Order: sequence, then structure tokens, then C-alpha cells
Amino acid sequence: MSDDTGRDGQVNGPIKVMVVDDHPMWRDAVARDLAESGFEVVATAGDGDQAVRRAKAAAPDVLVLDLNLPGKPGVQVCKEVVADRPTLRVLVLSASGEHADVLEAVKSGATGYLVKSASTEELQDAVRRTAAGDPVFTPGLAGLVLGEYRRLAAEPLSAAGAGPEEPKAPRLTDRETEVLRLVAKGLSYKQIAERLVISHRTVQNHVQNTLGKLQLHNRVELVRYAIERGLDDE
Repeated sequence: MSDDTGRDGQVNGPIKVMVVDDHPMWRDAVARDLAESGFEVVATAGDGDQAVRRAKAAAPDVLVLDLNLPGKPGVQVCKEVVADRPTLRVLVLSASGEHADVLEAVKSGATGYLVKSASTEELQDAVRRTAAGDPVFTPGLAGLVLGEYRRLAAEPLSAAGAGPEEPKAPRLTDRETEVLRLVAKGLSYKQIAERLVISHRTVQNHVQNTLGKLQLHNRVELVRYAIERGLDDE
């Protein structure tokens, strides 16, 4: 995150956004709409290589990324920028709603996925929620991603089992485990805060602490971890 990001992962001040799309008119329109609604657009890019370079230099909080880019595909851009700055959040904004594209984007590190038919208001809300750490998906796609995590979570168990060499899981507090269980069920930070009668910031603190203990990078990885251990069924 940028220097305007608090220790709990919450962005202080305007959310810094970078827009990547190979169509100039669309890219400019998205950047203008976001800027007019209070976001700080720190950079734009029209191809994959340019996107990686400018993301490193501009240090946005949220990268709004198209998948179909010249030079370097969007999923590769996502992998590289997240590897360089694990706290960067990537929101894919794509014309494709194909399941394979959605899953590939999430596996590459994207924390959200919207199709381009989304309204300006939906995009603005998605950027805000992405910056806050919530996974955001076009309706109908969240269930797809959760289902894929269930399938992936089952694979290591059937292939190798829980062998004696498997490292011991870090100890989480009861509250961290409770928050993790609700994250795995797909609840937003706001919903978790209301369920547990604690503040939104406290939920974020628990999630950040859990990420650190488990050496995970984002909420998407956290969901998979929880599903692997069956926490979503409890």
C-alpha cells in the first residue's frame, strides 16, 4: 500500500487508483469518472509492459485492470504487480464474463472481477470495497470462485494427504478464528463487524494479523486457507 495506508490496511485519504486498458476512449472515461467521484487517479496504461512499469512507479492502492492487453496479458500483469507489492489490490474490469477468465484472474492475484457492463456507480463502489479488502465480483461470479476454491482445497488431500512433514498451523486466537470462519462464508467486513458487534476497523485488524501469521497476501488466499480446513462448514 501507499504511505497513505494505515497499519490496519485501511486507506487514509483519497484512494489512489491506476487504470489499465488498451482502448484509449474507455480508459480515459473510466479514469475521468473515478477522478470526478473523489478517487486519485495516479496513472493509466495501455499495454501490459507499460502497466507493470507504471504500477511500480505510481504505487496505487487499487489497480483497475483489463485482461485483454497487447504485449503482456492482464493475468501476467496481475501476477507481476502483486508479486512486487503484495498489498496492492487488483480489480479486473473485463468485457469477458467467461468462467475460465474469472478463475485465471483470481488465481493470478486479483481480489475482484467486474464485467464492463457494470454501471459507473457499481465500479465506484467496487473500487472502494476492493481498497477496503473486500472481494468484489459481478453477481453470479462469487459462487463460481468459491466453488473452485472448494475443488482446489480438496485436491491436495486426495493427492497427498496430510503427511507428517506438513508444517504445524500457526496458532490463531479464538477471535481471529471466528473472523476467519466468517470470511470463509463470504461475509464482508461490515457484515462480520455487525455479526460480532465490533468495529469495521477491528475486523480489519484481525484479518491483517491473521494474514501475517499465516504468511498469506490477501483475503482471496485467506478464503482458500479457511476452506481447506473446513472452517466454512462450521
